[in-house]
Amino acid sequence: MDPVAILKDLIAVPSVNPMGRDVSGPEFYETALTEHLGRFFDELGAPHECVEVFPGRANIIAKYEAADSEVTVLLDAHQDTVPVDGMTIDPFDPVEKDGRIYGRGACDVKGGMASMLAAFAKLVKEKPAGSASVIMSCSCDEEAAASGVTDLVKLWTDPDRAGTMLENRPDVAVVAEPTNLDIVVAHRGATRWKIKTTGRACHSSQPSDGINAIYRMGKVLDCLERFADILPASITPHPLCGSATLSVGRIEGGISVNTVPDVCTIEIDRRVIPGEDGLAVMDDVAAYLAEHLDFEFEMLSPWIIGTTLSDSASGEWTDYLLGVIGEVAGEHRKMGVPYGTNASRISNGGVPSMVFGPGSIDQAHTKDEWVPIDELQQASEVYYRFCTSVGNGLS
Repeated sequence: MDPVAILKDLIAVPSVNPMGRDVSGPEFYETALTEHLGRFFDELGAPHECVEVFPGRANIIAKYEAADSEVTVLLDAHQDTVPVDGMTIDPFDPVEKDGRIYGRGACDVKGGMASMLAAFAKLVKEKPAGSASVIMSCSCDEEAAASGVTDLVKLWTDPDRAGTMLENRPDVAVVAEPTNLDIVVAHRGATRWKIKTTGRACHSSQPSDGINAIYRMGKVLDCLERFADILPASITPHPLCGSATLSVGRIEGGISVNTVPDVCTIEIDRRVIPGEDGLAVMDDVAAYLAEHLDFEFEMLSPWIIGTTLSDSASGEWTDYLLGVIGEVAGEHRKMGVPYGTNASRISNGGVPSMVFGPGSIDQAHTKDEWVPIDELQQASEVYYRFCTSVGNGLS
């Protein structure tokens, strides 16, 4: 199976994550791609099932059962992409040019998914001796809330979810993300929540009759900017992942220019490093604001809590995968990154987890997203060799 051809088919099926926006249309959500993947596994003759996470949004998992295998490998790649606003290329028309494939998701992470699917298909067709059993997971909603992988982990951790082909815990997981064929062994997590200020609405011709919630939020923002400046020095940086950070990414308030607004909200992104508590970091922010503000504000419940990947979680599996990469693509390295992946939640589910795939994070989410074809092919060969050589564990 050719990962290039598979990738072109994946790009041509939109699977845009709305990222919390109130939008609609055929390009949004993973439904069409999940159906496409179902047809792919049908044609391959591989057992598979869809596990609904939300109405119309599902994880799809397929299984290759190797004879006499003592090991099960989980290969995971997320189905969703970020939005396409501002792209300078047709996001859903895969173009092959100058050794690259262009299109939304080419790098993050349909390229990695294509490489995994090609390796999985080769396993099913060739049934090599000594192979591990392999679960191929295509999860939903990674870009916004990690709800797909959160539900996936419950299949082997929650007894009430028994009965799927993933009811037994895998022995090791490889998660597809653009790593330039290096191995990510540690990464940060993200806790995201809203802060709300309230006021009293009135006509804008008499603003002193009201309390402007946006002005109040301005004071909150000034405090948060100062907090973000001192945060990196207040917590010891992780040697691979760097410092903790805080950023405000979105603001909303007011109903019209001639009405003093009574509500304003902002969205916070707090990057958590290994060793931090993803929920407790909100308390630190609340305490700082309370100390510096003379009005009340509201911290809303987080929609995602930072879960990190520690470099102590994968051990000898990482060394082995690094050796396989060396055989296929030459010398590479272990590293930490500032962004998050599905690997952290899989690792929290008791499965040693590593992140590996084609492409560079520098190309992810860009206006002309692309992935190099040679890395697509090399990644697929690495996935295949790794799975075929660990059926009896590591020696």
